Amino acid sequence: MQYSIETAERTSKILERLEVRPKEYLLATVHRAENTDRPENLEKIASAFDMLAKSGEIVVFPAHPRTKKRLETLRRVDGLRNPLVIDPVSYLDMLVLGKHAKVVLTDSGGLQKEAYWFGVPCVTLRDETEWVETVEAGWNTLVGTDPDRIVAAATSPALPVDPRSHYGDGHAAERVVRILAGSHENLVSADVTAR
Repeated sequence: MQYSIETAERTSKILERLEVRPKEYLLATVHRAENTDRPENLEKIASAFDMLAKSGEIVVFPAHPRTKKRLETLRRVDGLRNPLVIDPVSYLDMLVLGKHAKVVLTDSGGLQKEAYWFGVPCVTLRDETEWVETVEAGWNTLVGTDPDRIVAAATSPALPVDPRSHYGDGHAAERVVRILAGSHENLVSADVTAR
């Protein structure tokens, strides 16, 4: 992850292209069938994004093609500047958008976890998550599709006082290599002594 974000930060121009500044926008993604294939759920989520935009928040919304098609059916895309509905972006652009967002609003499992790694509050547009530890740690709030709950969580995210990493510090591979190298040296030394 560290290598990816360093590469992303060096190469991505997404913030400049969208004319947004770090920590001054909300990043939104919606792609799960439970939200996109149920017009009532997608309508509620779109309403929440509209409410956030009307309150002055910038909502950057890289829309999955299926989601965008459903939004067009609901007449929620034409002429919008905010929420800023854009085409999907590359993985590196998405990393930069996620890292620099003020809050992430998503139904994506992967983005929930990335938001946690970046220390960005996450509002999950579902009633459950696979990443319960992010909720328990206080970085992730489950809100379902209720517009008022979405807006409340996005505008007043609860942050833990004592953040801790449930996924390690990113240096496990280095420690494994040191241990294996040490084991190899011990095995060679023991073999020479035994002769």
